[in-house]
Amino acid sequence: MLFNSITFAVFLPIVFLIYWVIGYARLNAAIKLVIQNGFIIVASYVFYGWWDWRFLLLIAFTSFCSWGSGLLIGQANTQSKAKAWMIANVILNLGILAIFKYYDFFVSELGRVFGMSTDNLLLRIILPVGISFYTFQALSYSIDVYRRKMEPTKDIVAFFAFISFFPQLVAGPIERATNLLPQFQQNRTFNYAQAVDGMRQILWGLFKKMVIADNCATYVDQVWSTYSCQNGSTLLLAAVLFTFQIYGDFSGYSDIAIGTAKLFGIKLMRNFNVPYFSRDIAEFWRRWHISLTTWFRDYVYIPLGGSRPEIPPHVRNAERYKKWIIVRNTFVIFLVSGFWHGANWTFIAWGAYHALLFLPLILLGKNRKYTNQIAEGCILPSWREALQMLLTFILVVIGWMIFRAETISQAWDFMSNMCTNGFFCKPYIQELRQAGPLTVGLLMMIVLEWWNRAESHGLAINKTIPWHWVRPVVYLGLAMYILYFGKFDYNQFIYFQF
Repeated sequence: MLFNSITFAVFLPIVFLIYWVIGYARLNAAIKLVIQNGFIIVASYVFYGWWDWRFLLLIAFTSFCSWGSGLLIGQANTQSKAKAWMIANVILNLGILAIFKYYDFFVSELGRVFGMSTDNLLLRIILPVGISFYTFQALSYSIDVYRRKMEPTKDIVAFFAFISFFPQLVAGPIERATNLLPQFQQNRTFNYAQAVDGMRQILWGLFKKMVIADNCATYVDQVWSTYSCQNGSTLLLAAVLFTFQIYGDFSGYSDIAIGTAKLFGIKLMRNFNVPYFSRDIAEFWRRWHISLTTWFRDYVYIPLGGSRPEIPPHVRNAERYKKWIIVRNTFVIFLVSGFWHGANWTFIAWGAYHALLFLPLILLGKNRKYTNQIAEGCILPSWREALQMLLTFILVVIGWMIFRAETISQAWDFMSNMCTNGFFCKPYIQELRQAGPLTVGLLMMIVLEWWNRAESHGLAINKTIPWHWVRPVVYLGLAMYILYFGKFDYNQFIYFQF
């Protein structure tokens, strides 16, 4: 079920009403909590099964095994047994993910290397929607239980609700068990202010998806399919618009998910924090897909030694050894992150590209240079900050061209044509039928996100615009803009494929 569909527009109010009717029913608090969580599971399975009901068996299996592993880890009488159960659950979940997402890729590549036909060995199975997201969410639980960051839960209903919670089930944010699971283990009351803010965030997410991302996609798809015939400026425009498309699409989904969760009294972590206002590539990665980058940081990067590895006593040159470990860990984290996005060499190349950009900053100790809010206390950035943002944005655009390509050779051809084939010519914009409305929409998005860059989302104007009469005008204006210029083709979100 898509957030930008009529089906979801009917589904959400019905689920919302039944959920809070249960929440305020005159029942024992413990029984009411179980019924409410059980209803969330039913609603989430309906939401997820709307694509293909067979996928429900997989998510139920993942949920049950992860819940059971937590109990076994907690009951283990030795550290080695607890570790064995944790590793078993990690292998099981990653094994399922590998079969569905990577098996055909590895078989095909091995066949290509050895010159063998692999057609009979390919499974050609459909990739379950959101499998990478809920798998990582399940893994965080067993790992955190093993690390004694949380106690294993015996409440299977709350656990199944934690894994399958429909707003963030398909494309995140990838929640930690330490944050989300306890919220399903306590009674929730309706918070009017939180629900209203949730509606604002849903509106903002729909604007970014239906007006920005989907209109950009029309132009990007047409230009990309004929890139060999286009001049350089047209290709550059398509690359820039794809940069806004993927941001509007993915951050739009996250805004809708977080806003929807607020309607149910659930707080999800922030997934995007105005990443295109970053002053260097390290700051960009602290602001882009935060739930995934912090997941890899905590469960992969730091266990490998992070940027402060232990130096074995027999090592002669400790400083050189430390730098080697930092370089290794940086490349591992970015290559794994790229591969997480899909079984394609372009994603690995995209990860390697960002690792190369990130490496000088971490080796020079400047990767934490910009942790404050840009232009804090000022209306506009300084010239230095503006140039830093522009340079970072250009580097990110180059990376997105690699990400968007189907093959590495296609990415190279696209960038080569862009630089050599009429770069300073007028771009071809005939395909961009909504050029005017899209331009205005992009300006609206940039201005509102800049104005509210210190807030939780771009439409948190109740905190930043003191004039009460302006706020409903902005809300109504965005809603009308979506109705007039939004795409109602029910386009799937980009990150559903990951």
